[in-house]
Amino acid sequence: MNTSKKLYRTSEGKKISGVCSGLGEYFDIDPVIPRALFIASLFFGGAGIILYLVFHFMVPEKKEN
Repeated sequence: MNTSKKLYRTSEGKKISGVCSGLGEYFDIDPVIPRALFIASLFFGGAGIILYLVFHFMVPEKKEN
């Protein structure tokens, strides 16, 4: 059985662009965890905003049917 998972930005539960909700769906965790990590990284050098923007532009949006 081939159960390959793909990372998408999701529109369900999104706050800004769906990056954190997509990460939560991919890793099967609550999207609050990636959101908290991105926000915390802003206080430790700001690399989180760059990483968030990279995810926003590189990860495709999931098409909802």
